[in-house]
Formats: sequence, C-alpha cells, structure tokens
Amino acid sequence: MSASTSSLSRASQANYGLISALGTASLPAPSFVFLGEVRSRRAPSISATILTKDSAFWLPDVLKSLEWCDEIVILDTGSSDDTLAIAGRHPKVSLHRLAGSFPGFGRAHRRAVALARNDWILSVDSDEIVSTELADEIMALPLDPCAVYSVPFHNFFNDRRITSCGWSPDRHARLFNRTATNFCEDDVHEKVQTEHLAVQALHHPIRHYSYESLDDYLRKMRSYALLFAEQNAGRKSSRPAKAMTHSVWAFLKSYVLQRGCLQGYEGLVISAYKAHTAFWKYLLLHEANRRCRA
Repeated sequence: MSASTSSLSRASQANYGLISALGTASLPAPSFVFLGEVRSRRAPSISATILTKDSAFWLPDVLKSLEWCDEIVILDTGSSDDTLAIAGRHPKVSLHRLAGSFPGFGRAHRRAVALARNDWILSVDSDEIVSTELADEIMALPLDPCAVYSVPFHNFFNDRRITSCGWSPDRHARLFNRTATNFCEDDVHEKVQTEHLAVQALHHPIRHYSYESLDDYLRKMRSYALLFAEQNAGRKSSRPAKAMTHSVWAFLKSYVLQRGCLQGYEGLVISAYKAHTAFWKYLLLHEANRRCRA
C-alpha cells in the first residue's frame, strides 16, 4: 500500500470515528449534483378530495388510485354502509362527516376543499378511479397556480366503456389551486370555475363507473331531480307539457343523435335514464314553482 493510500485510509477511519461519536442524526443527508444534470424541483403537495355517501363498492379502488397524493380528504354526507370503515382504515385519509342537511353538491365540494391541508386540490368522485398514467402525468407537471387542469373521462356502465349517448368525449376540470379558484355553489352540475384562468388539458384518463346497478340508477335519478327542482324553483318555468317534451327529446338525442342505439342494452338503458331524469326534474320543478306561488 502506498503512503498516500495509507494516509487516506487513516483519515477515513478518523472521520468514521467522528461520525459515530456525533451520531448520524446530526448530519445532513448528502446531495449529489452531476455535470449536465438539471436539478429537479419538488412537486407541490396535492390533496385529493372526495364526497362519499354509501360508496363502499368502489371506494377501495378509488383510494388505491390516490395513494400517490399527500392527503386524501373524505367528506361523508350520510353513509349507512361500510364507507366510513373503509375510509378509516386508509393511512392517508382525513375523514370528516357533514353536519346538518346536505347543502348541494357545489357547497359540499367547497367544504371538502376547505378541509384540505394543501392548496393544490385534485377532486374526484367516489366512483372515479385515477389511472396510473394520469398520476404519473400529474406528478411530472410543473403546476401553475394560475391554471386549471382538465382531465379526460372514460365512462363505464355494466363493465363496458360507453362511447355514445353523449358520454364520450368527456372532460372535466378537476385539478386546481384553491388560492385561485374553487367549485361553484350550484346544487347540481357543479364544476370548478375557470373564468380568467388558463385551462390546460391533461392526456390520461379518470375511469368513471357511474352506476353499480339499475337500483343505483333510480336512486341517483331521484336525488338529481329533487336537487334540480330546489335549485331552480321560482327562477325557471316548467309545466307538465315541458316535462314531456324534454323527456322525449332527451331520449331521441341520446339514443339516435348520440348513437346510443349502437351500444345495445347499455345504450338503451342510458337513454331511457336520461329521458326519465328529464321528465321528473321538470315535473318536480313545476310542483316547486306552484308551492312558491302559493
């Protein structure tokens, strides 16, 4: 061994002894920068927010698809199934229960956003699964607080992807910074407000499993129709004839113009669902308007 090598070895041993004496906790982690390498900037922390109600069927898969997020905020609006137990077992979930009556989807989403620790929000529903490709795409983005990011949706019914009935193409703004924008306060058809903000389109999808069964269809149809009537009572006119014409048009548009007829049973059921929803929401609005005038 050369003298220089021996000297280096003794110096290394002395440094090792010093490190042992001080304890590794007091030393900063080493950092290495190579020539030609661009130092990457840490991605902003993201909170995922979810509204739940009797969401046990899809919730395990939804939570698994969000494990890359720093936090998952769940605001439960009155579950009676295993939703709360499933959410409570996940280490990243911050679980909250809505107090009082349901305020409508827009305001409920805003409450969930307010509960998050982080300003960057990814809002998903309890039947929406973030694809691995979308997660990778978001984590690689240099997020701009003055932008809202829209996501393509692949919608499924009966385990079949629906590309007709107005369900495709489908895109929604779901990733945003709450210091710049938030959800509107509408009871139904709530959305992230994008006025005066750049909207950037992401490429990879969220998979949306809208309805578990026909019973789930009927339950959601009733809920949406009631909320529509409450939101528009005294502000939008309606009559039984209007309910009928909207219903017929909704079916023809979905089944014929939007080619639901090409997707067999699923296309027929979705088109019929749209027709029934249109009929009941305008008939319920008619009754709500009569109560307002009484």
